[in-house]
Amino acid sequence: MMIYDYIIVGAGSAGCALARNLAERVPLAQIALIEAGPSDDSWVVRVPLATALQLPIRSRRNYGYRTLPQPGLGGRTGYQPRGRGLGGSSSMNGMIYIRGHASDYDDWQNRLGCPGWSARHVLPYFVRDEHNERGANARHGTGGRLNVADSRSANPFAQAFVEAGMQAGFPVTEDFNGESQEGVGHYQLTQKNGERWNAASAFLRPSLPRNLHVLTDTQVLRVVFRDRRATGVEIVCAGLRSVVTARAEVILCAGAFGSPQLLQCSGIGDAAHLASHGIPVVHDASSVGENLQDHPDYIACYGVRSVDLLGLSPAGIGRILRAIPEYRRNRRGLLTSNGAEAGAFLKTDLALSRPDVQLHFVVGLVDNHARTLHFRHGFSCHVCVLRPNSRGTVKLGSADARDAPIIDPAFLSDPDDLEVLLRGVQLVQRIVAAPALARWAPKDLHHRKAMDENGWRDAIRARADTIYHPVGTCRMGSDAAAVVDPTLRVNGVEGLRVADASIMPALVGGNTNAPAIMIGARAADWLAQAWTQR
Repeated sequence: MMIYDYIIVGAGSAGCALARNLAERVPLAQIALIEAGPSDDSWVVRVPLATALQLPIRSRRNYGYRTLPQPGLGGRTGYQPRGRGLGGSSSMNGMIYIRGHASDYDDWQNRLGCPGWSARHVLPYFVRDEHNERGANARHGTGGRLNVADSRSANPFAQAFVEAGMQAGFPVTEDFNGESQEGVGHYQLTQKNGERWNAASAFLRPSLPRNLHVLTDTQVLRVVFRDRRATGVEIVCAGLRSVVTARAEVILCAGAFGSPQLLQCSGIGDAAHLASHGIPVVHDASSVGENLQDHPDYIACYGVRSVDLLGLSPAGIGRILRAIPEYRRNRRGLLTSNGAEAGAFLKTDLALSRPDVQLHFVVGLVDNHARTLHFRHGFSCHVCVLRPNSRGTVKLGSADARDAPIIDPAFLSDPDDLEVLLRGVQLVQRIVAAPALARWAPKDLHHRKAMDENGWRDAIRARADTIYHPVGTCRMGSDAAAVVDPTLRVNGVEGLRVADASIMPALVGGNTNAPAIMIGARAADWLAQAWTQR
């Protein structure tokens, strides 16, 4: 029998941060970190540009989920890549280090019933775990385990994008996590010495604390309860089922899709939905799997005659091959690129108090999640709605946690989201028309004819999808319908918490990897406090 004090389910961004922080805070506790996928020891994880190989296809490292047909996207089925294995989605994401706007966290506390989650409360956790190569200041840390660095690629088109943004009238920012988020600039990355610095690199290496035990290729099927108290998890490993016991608590860190799925497989969810799958009800909680939020995203693709940009051509392939020795020698050059080297946080209405759209400028063509290939060179620019009104769901496809859940993001179901996205597309066009980019005569690969706004609305519905930031399906709050309370304990049962992006009551204005790590670190503090009070 395997008996631990704490069982953490999911070794993604939040799970790795939670496991390391908890192991160091309570050295006498035995902790199991259980991950369904493999180790991250692979060049496709380490080499930043290799994310282009991971993203498009379902594999042992990518769940590659599909959504329900989306009426807001013209009835199309969306694609939801999610990381599988140590590091979770931080092993295949764009490595962009963004915390979100300070007001997002103030909203959590002041409007959404989450005391202790204001910007003032969460900032110390971001700073504590950060090692920013630029140095420390009031908003950044050094000495933490998560390495944050400037890009080593320095593609000239990333700088051209920043210059074009300035020419288009937007401010330039040196730090999207600084005092002001608004503007155009270069992204900082979770990268170290030219390699991807995923959550596993940060929190599980170079060596594990003696009280932390990592189990890979081990699927958790459900949480086990005794009299409404979580006492462990049922797992399957190498085809054999067994139960792992938790003397103190079980913590789910399986993400916005995996955590609500496991709760429902374990009997916590809408009673009628559970009954339809033959699952005995432990706690009737209709909010589990509700409140799914994601950043709807449109990608503008432009063809450009320049081999400085990534592209499928003899010259482009040759450039990648020549970059391999450089990367091996000094971890610099093309292969260190995350693709999305620059970006922007902009207001579609100057009367707004904070940016409502984010741009990701990519030094290559990444059409349809890099699944539609263009045999030429060019650049792409993502634009996403930072605080969409649309809300979706995650429900069970079956009672078996190994089967994919039913994901319905309900993209653009609220008409205001489409209007914000349309205005964001217009801002992209304004930047691309500025001299620093216009001198390259970029050609829109999808829309070469002039269109009115209705035409653009149709175009957005035809091509928009996720930019990989699902949250909210185990909503935190103080109300009776909340799935978890502000210390992340699952309401209605004991000995069970959720600590990942699924607990966010509302999306943050930016990428979600850094906030997920912060959530894991906060959970470690509450668990450590509970340990001392036993």
